[in-house]
Amino acid sequence: MGTESVNWHSVLDCDQWVALPVAGQRPSARYKHAAVVADEKLYIVGGSRNGRYLSDVQAFDLKNLSWSTIKVSTKSESENFPAVSGHSMVKWGNKLLLLGGHSKDTSDNVTVRFIDLESHVCGTLEATGKVPEARGGQSVSLVGSKLIMFGGEDIKRRLMNDVHVLDLETLTWNVVETIQTPPAPRFPPAPRFDHTAAVHANRYLLIFGGCSHSIFFNDLHVLDLETLEWSQPQIQGDLVSPRAGHAGVSIDENWYIVGGGDNKSGALETLVMDMSKLVISTLTNVKGRDPLASEGLSVSSVLIDGEHYLVAFGGYNGKYSSEVFVMRPKPKDSKHPKIFQSPAAAAAAASVTAAYALAKSESLEFTTMDSKPKVDLSVEVNMIKGEKKTLESSVTEVKAVNSSLMEKLEECNGAHVDLSMELHSVKGQLASERSRCAELEAQILDLQKMLSSMESIEQEVQTLRSEKSAIEQDMEVSATDEKQGSGGGGGGGGVWRWIAG
Repeated sequence: MGTESVNWHSVLDCDQWVALPVAGQRPSARYKHAAVVADEKLYIVGGSRNGRYLSDVQAFDLKNLSWSTIKVSTKSESENFPAVSGHSMVKWGNKLLLLGGHSKDTSDNVTVRFIDLESHVCGTLEATGKVPEARGGQSVSLVGSKLIMFGGEDIKRRLMNDVHVLDLETLTWNVVETIQTPPAPRFPPAPRFDHTAAVHANRYLLIFGGCSHSIFFNDLHVLDLETLEWSQPQIQGDLVSPRAGHAGVSIDENWYIVGGGDNKSGALETLVMDMSKLVISTLTNVKGRDPLASEGLSVSSVLIDGEHYLVAFGGYNGKYSSEVFVMRPKPKDSKHPKIFQSPAAAAAAASVTAAYALAKSESLEFTTMDSKPKVDLSVEVNMIKGEKKTLESSVTEVKAVNSSLMEKLEECNGAHVDLSMELHSVKGQLASERSRCAELEAQILDLQKMLSSMESIEQEVQTLRSEKSAIEQDMEVSATDEKQGSGGGGGGGGVWRWIAG
């Protein structure tokens, strides 16, 4: 391995994806796997390829850029590491914890498995409490010593929007009963899977995107883990298209989101959201059919020589990928974090800020300088008050327009659902008609075969008729000859009798 490959991180441009050269054999291309970085190694577990679940564990050394297969062992011979897809994985101590996912396991509840990074022993952690139903496509986020699970799709394709917490110290599951605060729309988030999640300031769980069976989302929902209150703040910045199957990883205040799609085309942009301001922007774009515009890819972060890098692997966008891509994100300026609040607290804070600003402006009227004459600022204060009223009026109008747009959006979403159901029904009818046409075509083919066999039978009958006619003619000729022979024999008999007499 050359020096340039070993020091690949020192020559990267900021905010640009680069494919890493790989030494040795690559693992199978795949998607919907799980990925975690530990000790400058990228661990890949499971996934799916051509409808088949995978059970292998792979490690990519980010120093020498080589892949290796991890041979895991179990404590009992009867237990095997399962093939799984659509699962979640987090690092906890010296273990990798795997939760959920779709597999041939018939368990009714979420299974928590582990892989020891030192001994490579794998097994199952026996958790108690209110264990959630088995599912795949969920999100799992680590907050302190607790795992927060949201959403997913169960084995019967039922979508979920529930929240569960696993205490890793006691291995106890609990259900989170969240609070719905009107009049904000759609609390909690609509049931979904293949979304992404991040945690900000160890208090706020952010959920972005995902899909149902007919709708792809580009919305953002925030759960305050202290008050258990959902909110749906407006995202500022670049317009983001709906997507599912994307990947996300957070570094400090920034949440990086890569790939995804809507089953028609992949998302070409790599996004970054400033979680303290809820401002989203595009870092870079890739071309269509690029592995970074795939669904079911993974993205992780690694710290090398004190600097963070993004590492992406796998995905599917018409073909499966086994490429490893890296990016050096440009360091962002740190600002004072914005505190997420309930609607009432936010309104109160806004009122206090406005009152403080107004009082400060009015106090200028009484300010004097040492030896300078008093300056009357009442005109400017009145102007500011007028501008304040104008702005308040504009804000009211914008809120009214926004409310109207939200109503129209809800109507459009409802119409979209109805149309999707109607389309599904029409597709079902079309499939039924196609099946009936196939049956008719089979019947026609059978009739054609019968007609063709009848033609051959008719030819055989015609041949038999001809043979019969020839036989009848031969029989008539024979009969005529016999009659003639019988007449001559009678006369001869008379002569012999005369001679004998």
